[in-house]
Amino acid sequence: MEAHAVALSEKRPERFLDILCCPISHGRLHVDGKSLATADGRHRYPVEAGIPLFAQSALPPASQVQRVHFDRVADAYAANLSYAHTQEYMAYLDQCFLDAAAGEALGTVVELCCGCGEALKLLGRKIVRYVGVDLSERMLQGAVAGSAHPDAIFIQGDATRVPLADASVDTVVMLGGIHHVPARAVLFAEVARILKPGGRFLYREPVSDFFVWRSLRWLIYRLSPMLDHTSERPLTYEETVPALARAGLESVHYRHHGCLGFCLFMNSDVLVANRLFRFLPGIRALVRFSTALDEVMLRIPGLRRAGLQVVGMARKTVCAVPATAF
Repeated sequence: MEAHAVALSEKRPERFLDILCCPISHGRLHVDGKSLATADGRHRYPVEAGIPLFAQSALPPASQVQRVHFDRVADAYAANLSYAHTQEYMAYLDQCFLDAAAGEALGTVVELCCGCGEALKLLGRKIVRYVGVDLSERMLQGAVAGSAHPDAIFIQGDATRVPLADASVDTVVMLGGIHHVPARAVLFAEVARILKPGGRFLYREPVSDFFVWRSLRWLIYRLSPMLDHTSERPLTYEETVPALARAGLESVHYRHHGCLGFCLFMNSDVLVANRLFRFLPGIRALVRFSTALDEVMLRIPGLRRAGLQVVGMARKTVCAVPATAF
């Protein structure tokens, strides 16, 4: 099955040349042997195991740090997602995301900072075409091996310099990727640039709108080897929504989810002690109870902004001029 998935992926770059472009010049690309190249030949990008590599060099320093970091933690990240308590709490967060994303066709979907292709697994057949973009080759290799979608491609690229044409996609998704990008204005400008007018930007991210979590995260981000406080920063409403608006993205949904249950069951890659929950009998039922309790807590006045995750949606204004990120 894995060999079959890779064999299929090796044919896919040609099927996406209508939307792929050079991340430096934004020029169209063509297949040249085992590479994608611009018409003038000035820019060339190798394709290895079906993955076009657009971020092998000339990365901004913060992006280079993130690429090295995620190649290093890829195995621990995958292990965390295999724990029963993580899976059960993630199912709750997935449903929160699906509820926000419902109601409209997704069309061509781009997942930035895609990791192992979480959005493709979650949205599945609702996606017509899919492009997963991530800096980590190790993450992408796992994504390719696990993908069965008939019209999907994974590419190595930088979210602040996306190798996709202007106004070429219907939906952009980020699931836990925004907080890894320090240059938020550049990121949001890129999202607006590649979205068609009226297209949607859907995201689910760590959020620190509550002062308690903001303080704890300041400490944890500096102590955990799984995190990089120099380049990672959870969202806040006051920073995110105005920055989206300046990029031509109107925020239409911003809701907090997850509270104490999230602290216990969704941090096993960061807090080693949390991994012990996988040995607890009846852990799935306990996690389901904790998600219901978290939702009740977040309806209490004074705690509505106490969630550790935010599910958001912004729409590219129809009259917006495609933004330029660089």
